[in-house]
Amino acid sequence: MGSGKLEVERKFEAGPDVVLPDLAGIGGIVTVGDAVTHELDATYYDTPDLRLARARITLRRRTGGTDAGWHLKLPTAVAGSRREVHAPLGTRRTVVPRAVTEPVTAVLRGVKPEPVATLQTTRLVTDLLDAEGRVLAEVAADTVTGTAMAPDPGSPAEVTTWRELEVELVDGDPALLDAVSAVLTKAGIRPSDSPSKLSRVLAGRLAAVAPAPAAPPAPPAPQPAKGKKGRKRKGGKAVDTGPTAAEVVLGALRTQVEALQVADIGVRTGDPEGVHDLRVACRRLRSILAAFRPVLDRTATDPVRDELQWIGGQLSGARDGEVALEHLKSVVAAQSVELVRGPVAARLQQTEVADVERGRRAAIRALSDRRHMALLDSLDALLADPPLAEAAGEPARTVLGDAIKRAGKRLTAHIDEAREREAVDPGAHEDETEHALHEARKAAKRVRYTAEVAARVLGAPAEALVTCMKQVQDVLGEAQDTVVTRQWCLRLATAAVGAGEDTFTYGRLHGLEEARAEHADQAFWALEPTLRDAVRAAARA
Repeated sequence: MGSGKLEVERKFEAGPDVVLPDLAGIGGIVTVGDAVTHELDATYYDTPDLRLARARITLRRRTGGTDAGWHLKLPTAVAGSRREVHAPLGTRRTVVPRAVTEPVTAVLRGVKPEPVATLQTTRLVTDLLDAEGRVLAEVAADTVTGTAMAPDPGSPAEVTTWRELEVELVDGDPALLDAVSAVLTKAGIRPSDSPSKLSRVLAGRLAAVAPAPAAPPAPPAPQPAKGKKGRKRKGGKAVDTGPTAAEVVLGALRTQVEALQVADIGVRTGDPEGVHDLRVACRRLRSILAAFRPVLDRTATDPVRDELQWIGGQLSGARDGEVALEHLKSVVAAQSVELVRGPVAARLQQTEVADVERGRRAAIRALSDRRHMALLDSLDALLADPPLAEAAGEPARTVLGDAIKRAGKRLTAHIDEAREREAVDPGAHEDETEHALHEARKAAKRVRYTAEVAARVLGAPAEALVTCMKQVQDVLGEAQDTVVTRQWCLRLATAAVGAGEDTFTYGRLHGLEEARAEHADQAFWALEPTLRDAVRAAARA
């Protein structure tokens, strides 16, 4: 992969008479440099259906300025920032380097990007410096001529011209960006509504190919006179009080499909949280498809759930070992010197490095598998032509409450099973109790994800349920983590024996993890009455 950086910037509209206000003295800025002019020429690449632009990704070849080359700009979870991947210009103008296409393999899916637009920009760059002469940020005043290439031979090219300002952090912090933005806004320079130059140039084509977004759920509102649940009486007739179930569910699905795509890019570009984020997106999608089977036909969605489970399983080893070993390292660091016998810290560090690399390779193999690409196609098809079921057109409030009720019953059934196991003989049925609580944890995730979908319609009760389920996940997740860490303690001890090392510390770590598991179990049973109340309250909302 090419080199990269995180770009943090703000865009502003700039009319012909805009004058940059004095920024000296703002947020640590001591001096403002002289403006330097650059002439930039860029060709943007995308697929015929603009799948990169629709995913908020830009791919370009640019000459001129200080960073000429191939640039791939990727979305991140941080508002106002994008990850950039760079590659040299090279000698072949029309052949896109693999270094800038590999991160977006799952978006392109075998389709070769081609030129879709050109931009000619006259850029005046002004440096904002601190007392030591460090460049805290750059202000770029751009005069742009953008040409959207014709999508077919019979259509004309579209030319757009405009001016804009960009403020990009260099060595400054986000507070500086806020301070400069406030001064510009006060001077009448308004923030841009366009997320990128390319989106402005391709606005017409994007409108033609982009799917219509699902209608956002209406905020919860008091309903003084109800007829059927989820409806309000007006003039003796029942009328809908908000969005349909399909609108809410499809909106949630689209959000998670986008999150899955961003996480896929994160894994491919080495984001430490990429695997975790991808697994979470898979779990959320599986939960939504399961919880809302009355809205989306399960004969179409169950195969998709199976494939989501497959990719999540392929990635589990890449994350679980890293979390377990990192935890054990912190426990060892907190021990007294006399309790750490042998090269325990070194063995943990070496094992973690090897395990992380194995996990990274396994994750890349899984994401390169044809099954993963087919899964992404299936998710796109699901959104493009939803297999609506009987409850799809019903008011969302009714369907969401019923979904929470079903998910809550599933959760309490697993909790009841765990309680029965403990009541019989805690020692004799420890593994069975552990398994039942593990299933309860997975059920709690489904309740949480279902409540997250419902929160904007059902309001405070669903939000309270989300908060409660997070607590349940934390305590039961800690208990499950100890299962993995105890397995690692045994594996590390076995390796230490083979190397002739003292194994006392690994036994101590195992005992500490057993105590952590017991503490987590106690915390869960203390929380259990609260979670039942939260489920009932949300289901009645």
